[in-house]
Amino acid sequence: MKASDLMVQCLEEEGIEYIFGVPGEENADFMMSLESSEQIRFILTRHEQGAAFMAEIYGRLTGNPAGCLGTLGPGATNLITGVADSNMDRAPMLVLTGQGASTRLHKESHQVMNVVDMFDPVTKWATTVWHPENIPEIIRKAVRVARTEKPGAVHIELPEDIAKLPVAKKPLKVKKFRRPVPDDKIVNLAFERIKAAKNPVIIAGNGCIRRRASKQLRQLCEKSGIGVISTFMAKGCVDMNADYSLYTIGLGAKDIPACAIDAADLVITIGYDMVEYHPKLWNPGRQKEVLHIDFLPAEIDEDYDPAVEVVGDLAHALWMLNERLDAHGPLGLDLRQQRAVRRDMTAELEAHKDDRGEGPIRPQKALWDARQVLAAEDILLSDVGAHKMWIARHWIAYEPNTCLIPNGFCSMGFALPGAIAASLVHPERRILAICGDGGFMMNMQEMETAKRLGCSLTVMVWEDGGYGLIGWKQQNEFGRHTDLAFTNPDWLQLAAAFGWHGHLCTRAEELQNTLEQACAEPGPSLVVIPIDYRENVKLTKKLGEMTCPI
Repeated sequence: MKASDLMVQCLEEEGIEYIFGVPGEENADFMMSLESSEQIRFILTRHEQGAAFMAEIYGRLTGNPAGCLGTLGPGATNLITGVADSNMDRAPMLVLTGQGASTRLHKESHQVMNVVDMFDPVTKWATTVWHPENIPEIIRKAVRVARTEKPGAVHIELPEDIAKLPVAKKPLKVKKFRRPVPDDKIVNLAFERIKAAKNPVIIAGNGCIRRRASKQLRQLCEKSGIGVISTFMAKGCVDMNADYSLYTIGLGAKDIPACAIDAADLVITIGYDMVEYHPKLWNPGRQKEVLHIDFLPAEIDEDYDPAVEVVGDLAHALWMLNERLDAHGPLGLDLRQQRAVRRDMTAELEAHKDDRGEGPIRPQKALWDARQVLAAEDILLSDVGAHKMWIARHWIAYEPNTCLIPNGFCSMGFALPGAIAASLVHPERRILAICGDGGFMMNMQEMETAKRLGCSLTVMVWEDGGYGLIGWKQQNEFGRHTDLAFTNPDWLQLAAAFGWHGHLCTRAEELQNTLEQACAEPGPSLVVIPIDYRENVKLTKKLGEMTCPI
């Protein structure tokens, strides 16, 4: 066989199901080899960035990598934003790019650039296939590195002449390993800290959305009563209807859940990743005693200096604590502040659920109605913009990986291609993407991909005619904002042009029925609402004047 055939066989051995991308001349041999695969489905996209976002969401939902593919030069550079987003949001991914012949890479040559060096800062590992015999080792290593905590992206470059070379190797068999677990002594020490605390609180991060970790975290909270504050990407790690859920933290300004941290004498961070929410926002000057529980040791930071670090498989670490809780019995905790936080934040979420009338619709109302339309296992994807802040604060998630927010790299244009991947992974679920008009237009070409694939998904666009999040931040800092306005297409004509269902809703009391109709329609649907971003300034004022419940 030739090298590209072997590469496809190795990917099949690893259980790869999807490769998303835009092929080029330099990976033609690979594409011909891929065409004969009965296991791997190639999804042709309309832009390489869309392909990378699709692979990211596949990785976030399954825990296994998908591939995203581009050719050399501009194809590779188009991939990089989505690859960086996947890597910083800790989603496993394989990035596959073509390259010019190895005989011309040492000199100036058409479309040739050092793609491996370009991907090095935004992947866990990046390499070139120089010898066909190395392909089995490279693919086996790439998938292992991508899946190992913390998961991320891995890049493999295949020059066009190497792809054609004959090779007699076979794929390496997949061998998985059990992650190391924490030492009993350190877990004992951690449990002593928990027993000594009167007001402990948990900050749950991205690591907690792993299914086993989520299950053990819920048991820990049910046994102990300790409240959980989720970061944006950890939403759903505990059922937010549970009494111990203290909702979400991560806004730049101090919000109600931060009051539980203020009152805490021990902050237990579990699967916490500071790319989401920097410790200087909740622990300036290291005032709080911190217990760190994660797959990896703590990142070094002057505001994050844990007293104890429990390092190892997260689910197993929580199971060890649960064993100790069972043996010890109830903890003598004072949870009055946490109960007050939950009471006040719940009232915030319900404040505008009964809005009525014509005109711009409040973010709070839009999210309340969307929540009524989606079941517990259905999936919401947030793009990046002012709407992301409202989703993070107001969306109630019940299960892990049902609220997908990009919050490490935070790239706009994420939600539409991500929704396509979500619909492929879970065709039985309702998929809703919420975008600003700015972010939606960045990858709107994937509307064609969604229609071609017959994806059943709904995109709700919040229209304000400008880059609302930037305006919000400039307004907060300078009292005004620069010119951030733009015009939009006729949304219903746009939907019709791509073969989508289209809906424009301008009355708050009609939104829930409109969303229900859109989600029930076969194929992709677009719902556009005018959004009332006057609420942004009101929220800033409210948070600036906030006092803690107790």
